[in-house]
Amino acid sequence: MSFQRSSGILLHPTSLPSRFGIGDLGKSAYEFVDFLERSGQKLWQVLPLGPTGYEHSPYTMNFSAFAGNPLLISLDILAEEGLLSADDLTALPSSPDQNPNMVDFDKVISHKSKFLRLAYDRFRQSLSNKRHTEFEQFCQEQSDWLDDYVLFMALSEANFGKSWNYWEKAIARREPDALKAQAEVLQDSITFQKFLQFKFFEQWRKLREYTNNKNIKIIGDVSIYVCHNSAEVWGNPEIFKLDPETLEPAFIAGVPPDYFSATGQLWGNPVYNWDELQKTNYAWWIKRFKATLQYVDIVRIDHFRGFEAYWQVPAGEENAINGEWVKAPGVEFFETLGTTLGNIPVLAEDLGIITPEVEELRDSFDFPGMRILMFAFSEGSDNAYLPHNYVKNCVVYTGTHDNDTTLGWWKQASSAEKELVAKYLGYSDPEEIKEINWLMIRVSLASVADLAIVPLQDILSLDNSGRMNDPSKIPGNWRWRYETSEVITKELCDRLLELTQLYSR
Repeated sequence: MSFQRSSGILLHPTSLPSRFGIGDLGKSAYEFVDFLERSGQKLWQVLPLGPTGYEHSPYTMNFSAFAGNPLLISLDILAEEGLLSADDLTALPSSPDQNPNMVDFDKVISHKSKFLRLAYDRFRQSLSNKRHTEFEQFCQEQSDWLDDYVLFMALSEANFGKSWNYWEKAIARREPDALKAQAEVLQDSITFQKFLQFKFFEQWRKLREYTNNKNIKIIGDVSIYVCHNSAEVWGNPEIFKLDPETLEPAFIAGVPPDYFSATGQLWGNPVYNWDELQKTNYAWWIKRFKATLQYVDIVRIDHFRGFEAYWQVPAGEENAINGEWVKAPGVEFFETLGTTLGNIPVLAEDLGIITPEVEELRDSFDFPGMRILMFAFSEGSDNAYLPHNYVKNCVVYTGTHDNDTTLGWWKQASSAEKELVAKYLGYSDPEEIKEINWLMIRVSLASVADLAIVPLQDILSLDNSGRMNDPSKIPGNWRWRYETSEVITKELCDRLLELTQLYSR
């Protein structure tokens, strides 16, 4: 589908400032939306919002494709509701070696968890008032995914975080009597998990309403794969390629060697059993898209090419080189999705090894693809990422969460790349280029692409210290945040607004 010409900012909520060490859905989120409005932006793109595990990747280490991340719950809002005492709330203690622009997940989890548990204890004591009705309504409306998720999280805690396939056999294989017995034993833990989801979605709904009322749409992100140790794989093992004896993944998802890595990327997620999904008319996927559209306005499909063919690697491989492409029923799936849910506003992440078949799948459903500006200057004039090769029905990025910031990229760019940038943009010498990030922002906004998205790090003129994710490195990603809302100054708002209006965004 086509989109109205507009622009926006890429920023995950964990990157917002907060005294609790991680961004949340409180005051700073509303201030960020105000910045979007003042600077003329119409889009806010976020990464997947689910609860994360080891290394906290919202794409590959998520406990659920449906749930929200409790770490994003605003403690200050809970205090305003009387579930916490404002006087009791303390900021995350800092240490001399701590970088205030990086989330320390271990410390954050320990610090916020005690306040979330306290808020739950007070909530539980008042289950006879109006909040009880809203809570019960939420649990009933979301029971399709919520019941499995909360039981999974309670069981995970009871099993000290061990992967579900190492739980007691009857529970791992979901024998009804065993599940019923555990649900009774873990009732309080289950209700606590329900409370966390209730509060997350309540706070997100209010933030989304505030955003939409300012004529700004939220772009959400559907990561194609889910974590093996997740409620979805435990609850639906038949739709994944698992070893029938160990219940471990038989094949692992990833991509072959490409721009990002010479040995490919091995993500660790189980791949789908599309034959089983077809038998249910793709019921699980349809439920997932339906749930996503409850809290975002536009859906970005991560790794879109995996719906045409996906790279599967036998379990046990150390890298992604020894894999194979396997066909997926993309046309039938998206036809079924459209028939069931209507004309869904979708963006296709079509990066990596893209074949004519992938392009045909994308174009047959009129999904906008992505153009990454910093990829444009490594080849000749036929490079698809150069602005003169864009089609209107696409979305241009200066860079994504997987790329370095524009300043970081420029500092490491080859002489040939820099010379091509200069030549393409009318400079006689790369040394003449000042503020490369703002130059690339201008080029993106000026392009014919219907949509233009800029990471906040480029607005803030950050070098690679502001990078969100480096796919070639596993430890240390997904941690960047800005320390205070004061870094988004009136001058930045005015500068972005001027360009936005100049190029009719």
